[in-house]
Amino acid sequence: MPPAFAHPDAPVRPGLGRIRRAAATAVAGLTAVGLLSACGYGSQKTEDDSTPAAATAGASGKKLSADTVRIGYFANLTHGTALVGLKEGFFAKELGGTQIKTQVFNAGPSEIEALNAGSIDIGWIGPSPSVNGYAKSNGQSLRIISGSASGGVKLVVNGDKIKKVDDLKGKKIATPQLGNTQDVALLNYIAQKGWKVDAQTGRGDVSVIRLDNKETPAAFQSGSIDGAWVPEPTASKLVAEGGKVLLDEKDLWPEKKFVITNVIVSQAFLKDHPDVVQAVLKGSVATNAWIAANSDKAKADANAELNRLSGKPLPDDVLDPAWASIDFTDDPVASSLQTSADHAVTAGLLDKVDLKGIYDLAPLNQLLKADGKPGYEDAGLGVG
Repeated sequence: MPPAFAHPDAPVRPGLGRIRRAAATAVAGLTAVGLLSACGYGSQKTEDDSTPAAATAGASGKKLSADTVRIGYFANLTHGTALVGLKEGFFAKELGGTQIKTQVFNAGPSEIEALNAGSIDIGWIGPSPSVNGYAKSNGQSLRIISGSASGGVKLVVNGDKIKKVDDLKGKKIATPQLGNTQDVALLNYIAQKGWKVDAQTGRGDVSVIRLDNKETPAAFQSGSIDGAWVPEPTASKLVAEGGKVLLDEKDLWPEKKFVITNVIVSQAFLKDHPDVVQAVLKGSVATNAWIAANSDKAKADANAELNRLSGKPLPDDVLDPAWASIDFTDDPVASSLQTSADHAVTAGLLDKVDLKGIYDLAPLNQLLKADGKPGYEDAGLGVG
């Protein structure tokens, strides 16, 4: 069965999917609302207005119902739709005279807080903060209106110590954080093997080591960990240092698809400015189609944006495999959101959350239908 819930973007928050008492103790000192994340793998800027010139240059024509639309995203490859779409001007083209203002985030909680505070209107973000924000507001704060990316997660190991899956027993395997997407994925995978691990401490037949993505490559190189279940580009960084891909997580999911990045919108903004939301969605769909047709140029664009935002472009031996492992798609892969949440509940890291109403795919499906394309399902988690 496919693994995992909480995305590296964000925490599992009390009252939403409450972290159990022992887990909360283990992460004391982070924040009262739960586990912070490390999704902005190269980003050094948090909530910094950093709109690409192409996003506003040539923004002309008829203004839509809002003067400005405020867009949030991460300086991270799994947010490639936002990176490329802004740089290439796809959003600006659809928005006409409506201006774009952007904010770049390092963690899902701060992006959700910005959405709730009205500092941004639309955001690219992982599934866990989407669920957390929706649940915390009792279903009043946001909607998921489209998918953006799937995949991009791998189990990379020291090939001298681990040659096959059964060799994982007795080894030290890192995940980015207690309760995050990859952490629950590994715990679920271990359970399927019939091995035992205490979810909170990480002790058991496999030692699960919670380690920030920025620290994982050095720990791997020093031999203090034997492998890691991590998202891109960390996975490809480990491979560049001699690691071996033991498992690509997409191989565990039906049709090799699971959500890694969503597009969300403030419910208030969706209600008041549906034309602006539709324009952003049109830009997103156009960007994903362009990425599919121009992968090398899109990859270069994304890396140029990482360099602009953080001063840390990825080297080719990391960028190329990392980019290739991410599928940019308008499909929200809605069924994977519920399955992932269920696995987090089973792992004992999340209280059950009612996700009914988290999706509103009507604007996206209307747009796709107009282009003669099939729409996407919300797995019974849509409005109405």
